[in-house]
Amino acid sequence: MKLKILVGTMTSTADYVAQAIQMDCADLVGEIEVLLMDGLDISVFDEDALYLICSATYGSGDVPDNARHLYESMDTQAKFLGHVRYGVIALGDSTYMQTFCFGGKKFDERLSGLGAKRVGEVWCHNASEGTMPETEGTAWCREWLVQAVAAAPAATV
Repeated sequence: MKLKILVGTMTSTADYVAQAIQMDCADLVGEIEVLLMDGLDISVFDEDALYLICSATYGSGDVPDNARHLYESMDTQAKFLGHVRYGVIALGDSTYMQTFCFGGKKFDERLSGLGAKRVGEVWCHNASEGTMPETEGTAWCREWLVQAVAAAPAATV
């Protein structure tokens, strides 16, 4: 099974989380590919893979600038994504409670609306807690991958 991590970031934190997952979780899946969302569109979901959205939150609860095109393409080029299984790591700061982790949550809402199936719950990291998102995100992802692999159709394992 291939894990494709799609990264939406402004300050590289989400990219650091994705890279930590790539290094630490390689024993759980056949291949892990990390892709910055720069220039991607909805066609990125055409590949048979397990997807992990790793997105920061920016501004007033927006997706990061590099994720905007992909996010908007899921509206302008909408298509049924029933074959897609995904998880979400949402990075945010609870100081901004009204928009806490909205970058990742917006991706979750859009993917779900197109028929994609989320595995597990959205994991939210709170920058105000002073914990390392790479460490906590990797620990969460190890548990999530075990769940995702167990739930995978037999043909993809």
